[in-house]
Amino acid sequence: MKTSPLHTNEFSRFALLFGYFLASTTAYPDTWPQWRGPDASGHFEGTGFPTEWNSKKNVAWKVEIPGRGHSSPVVEGDLVWLTTAYETPASKEDAKKRLKVNTGGQPLNLLARVSLRAVQINPETGKILRNLEVFNKEKPQWVHKLNSYASATPCLKDGKLYCHFGAYGSACLDAKSGKILWKNNDKRLWIMHENGPGSSPVLWGDLMIFHLDGSDKQSIAALRQDTGKIAWQTKRSGKMNSNPQLKKSYATPILVENKSSELLLSPAADWLYCYEPATGKELWKLPYGLLGFSNVSRPVAGNGMVFLSTCFMKGEILGILLNGDKLPEIKWRSRSAPKMPSPILVDDALYLVNDAGIASCLDAKTGELHWRERLHAEFSASPTYADGMIYFCDRNGVTHVVKPGKSLNVIAKNELDGTAHMASFSPYEKAFLIRTGRALYRVETQ
Repeated sequence: MKTSPLHTNEFSRFALLFGYFLASTTAYPDTWPQWRGPDASGHFEGTGFPTEWNSKKNVAWKVEIPGRGHSSPVVEGDLVWLTTAYETPASKEDAKKRLKVNTGGQPLNLLARVSLRAVQINPETGKILRNLEVFNKEKPQWVHKLNSYASATPCLKDGKLYCHFGAYGSACLDAKSGKILWKNNDKRLWIMHENGPGSSPVLWGDLMIFHLDGSDKQSIAALRQDTGKIAWQTKRSGKMNSNPQLKKSYATPILVENKSSELLLSPAADWLYCYEPATGKELWKLPYGLLGFSNVSRPVAGNGMVFLSTCFMKGEILGILLNGDKLPEIKWRSRSAPKMPSPILVDDALYLVNDAGIASCLDAKTGELHWRERLHAEFSASPTYADGMIYFCDRNGVTHVVKPGKSLNVIAKNELDGTAHMASFSPYEKAFLIRTGRALYRVETQ
């Protein structure tokens, strides 16, 4: 099994120098348990992944996914699950009445009812094995037209599937039988998303942790994996903008190690927070130094640093040095930050593409720009790195295969069904599991 560039001896020496390194560095060749993988890096282990495909070439199978959702598939052995939502549109009269309280100006979808579901796929044949309703909500909150009611990627661990649908609730299913083991839609976890749920959960120890950053309330919370009961909930501290629309966040936390302990790093509006994952105790917070809100992209960590997007308004990519027991330091800033796609780190270079299709490569240590080029498309999905290539997926259903380096080198463009790639790739053996707006594909070299 090929070792990821993030896990080399050189990286380990550098990381130890700063007292920090990525958590969960063990390779999981048959496991993709959460959004962006076991270490949240977006790196696939192994070789032999395809670089070229279309609707007829290198497609092992295709299955239409009923409903609508943007969650990525999760994998454990031969278990593959994703989430989706069946949507019943609201009448024009009802939509107009309910949207009177909306304080934003975004293009929105409004429903009369939504069925939130978990779907199991056979990875060898593509057959849908189970399609289970987890929650059914009447008159749910509206969502942004680019979002869905099933955008949060679930987690798989030890044969259990942990689903999170934002304010609508969380649940745990037996991933083999489909039996629902518990549900939690505690009123203490209710928020006004405004643009719909988006934050994916993470698992740590015996906890399931997720963000709840709405326009009305902002917190981070943890549920017990065995019962679904609230283990802790911590209100966001620090001054935020008075405008409720500027208090939102849709980001997903990451875990890093600091000497003998693990830290939970959580980007939200205006601040990067650090918590003790066992208790939710706030350890420190770092202001972005500018207005940043509606965070969607997930940070990446490596080389003793964390890299994150401040997202909206004048969004920037921040390179943040983790200083052991001291307050972290913003070492560099860079423009053209993505609002939705997450960055990806390969060796000492940070690669990103913003929503408007401007791709960049930066020196991860200094923020120095190596190149910035336009890919002539719009992007929402987060990129993936596999077998020496970076895969950027656009909203037209095209994957741009880029060879890392100090100049842009697009080696292939691959289109499937012409609908947007909003979900990130997931691996199964030497194949990509690719979710488009219509279907799930297994793509592999044949």
